[in-house]
Amino acid sequence: MENFHPDLLRVIENIEKVMIGKRNVAELSLVALLAEGHVLLEDVPGVGKTMMVRALAKSVSAKFRRIQFTPDLLPSDVTGVSIYNPKELEFEFKPGPIMGNIILADEINRTSPKTQSALLEGLEEKSVTIDGVTHYLDRPFFVMATQNPIEYEGTYPLPEAQLDRFLLKMKMGYPEVNEELEVLNRAQKTPPIEDLEPIISLEELRELQHQVREVIVDDTLKKYIVDIATRTRSHASIFLGVSPRGSIALMKSAQAYAFLHGRDYVIPDDIQFLAPYVFTHRIILKSESKFEGVSAEGVVKQILGRVSVPVQRLVK
Repeated sequence: MENFHPDLLRVIENIEKVMIGKRNVAELSLVALLAEGHVLLEDVPGVGKTMMVRALAKSVSAKFRRIQFTPDLLPSDVTGVSIYNPKELEFEFKPGPIMGNIILADEINRTSPKTQSALLEGLEEKSVTIDGVTHYLDRPFFVMATQNPIEYEGTYPLPEAQLDRFLLKMKMGYPEVNEELEVLNRAQKTPPIEDLEPIISLEELRELQHQVREVIVDDTLKKYIVDIATRTRSHASIFLGVSPRGSIALMKSAQAYAFLHGRDYVIPDDIQFLAPYVFTHRIILKSESKFEGVSAEGVVKQILGRVSVPVQRLVK
């Protein structure tokens, strides 16, 4: 039984005071935060997506900002705007809600593609450019975007370029019966989110992110990641496979996952567990494959079963 990193285990336990039965989602959210990536959380309304992000932000002492995406939202409503000050005879920058540490981009696929693209520079470059001036975002900077299933009316599909910016994509799912009963019991009293206390500081989080980058990834495991990614580019059911950015995302996720589990080295199990979360949203299936009921997750798992797992060398 592996030991979790003690501070990060306390963060997970803190989130579980609010989120019942969602330990896997809490762990994966922390993985993305430690790897300095972002998360796309897809599910139906009302399953606790917003609560998860708020609990994570409180647990790491982060400045939390929420952007409610609507059809009439403008790009400047996300990034901020320069307003002319007649007293100073110059323009002043009024920062938008993207200027925070942990950002909830709620129902991102309910807004227009133009407004969705306002997030692109921030997700990748950790900065936004307004009127030719670049404004750097706070560190750490973490976006958890939520979206409703694309079959719902009034939604806009996220473009491939934007999907590729998210480190992980996952779903929460409905709670079990006993878990939902406990949700009702807690909601009957004071909402538990109001009582959450910070577990670590932002400075401590930045140090943990630095330590994650030092986690060892053996060359055989890097080759394993590349082999999996390469198979997605030649698979019969796939129109567009995983890009090199996806390979990097899997490596960084594996480093963070290993660190979370108290190791300073990555093992093949880390890669196998994370690959569906990292690769699925980066794959475009052929039309005939979709018609036949093939899923991107199913294809990734099939590829994992076909690629040879490297023999683990002893890491001391």
